[in-house]
Amino acid sequence: MILSEERQSHLVHVLIDGIWKDDLVDFTDDEKAMRAGNRAMSKFVAECEDINKHVQQKIASLKRGVVEGSPEWDVLYSKYFEEEMQRRGNS
Repeated sequence: MILSEERQSHLVHVLIDGIWKDDLVDFTDDEKAMRAGNRAMSKFVAECEDINKHVQQKIASLKRGVVEGSPEWDVLYSKYFEEEMQRRGNS
């Protein structure tokens, strides 16, 4: 999952606006909230990319030679990705 910086920034804006509109948080400094949101999003995207690489390597190491893009590969990818997210505490 590769998200451009523009897409990440857009998602952070949507999240920050949603949190504010739902009265979950009352920001005293909008810029500080955006910076914190951008840092969190960057960290999340980097971790997802790391998990993606790990999962692809794990599937590639299987002896039965699962072809990328096949239904079996998709099922294994989803399963291993979710397991790795849970293992890292991101469920």
